[in-house]
Amino acid sequence: MTEPSGGSSDTPRRPVVVPAIALTAFTAVGITALLGGLREAPEEPEALGPGAVIDQGQFTTKVVESRVTVERAQNRFEEDKRFVDVVFDVKNNGDETVPVGVPPQKIESAFTLASFAGSLVKIDPVFPKDAGPYVFARSKGDESRQLHPGITSQVVLRYRLKDTEQPPQKISLDVAAFEWEPDFNNVTPRWKMVATEVGDKWLPDIKARVTLSVKEGDAA
Repeated sequence: MTEPSGGSSDTPRRPVVVPAIALTAFTAVGITALLGGLREAPEEPEALGPGAVIDQGQFTTKVVESRVTVERAQNRFEEDKRFVDVVFDVKNNGDETVPVGVPPQKIESAFTLASFAGSLVKIDPVFPKDAGPYVFARSKGDESRQLHPGITSQVVLRYRLKDTEQPPQKISLDVAAFEWEPDFNNVTPRWKMVATEVGDKWLPDIKARVTLSVKEGDAA
């Protein structure tokens, strides 16, 4: 019987060698394409502590401290009250008086706020809702809920502790910033929180991450 043209089918075939580095590159490109292309990893926010100064655009903010504050009872029928305070020195760089404000309940709603406390977009640990926060400013001995232009005021972010509750050892805050630019439907510029559109949400860009040890209590 005559063998078919082309030689015997039993002739072994030489394996094709693909370098490992090529496989790795191919896999990486494939995964990148699957995830929607090359993207830059977001930068970690600047880590800050006591004494640091943050340029927030609308505000220049000095981080002072975190401490337990004790408010003494006024009579024998009352009890002492204890608070965790976070203290800042804040200068309003704008031309108008603005509210001190309160931190946002959800980070995705923060970008609509234009107050100082509105820029404190994440606080860890999370305090119970009935603990506060209560935010106020002190300037020349007076307590206020406003920040006047060109003036530096002490701003206190305050949470109340329950009678048997121990304060946290540390408290951490993610701080956003503001920029002076036109509004969506108005060419007149205003201070707006710096944020990035992610899907159907606007999430604030984190300017700095502040971590403070909570000091022992002092009388208010």
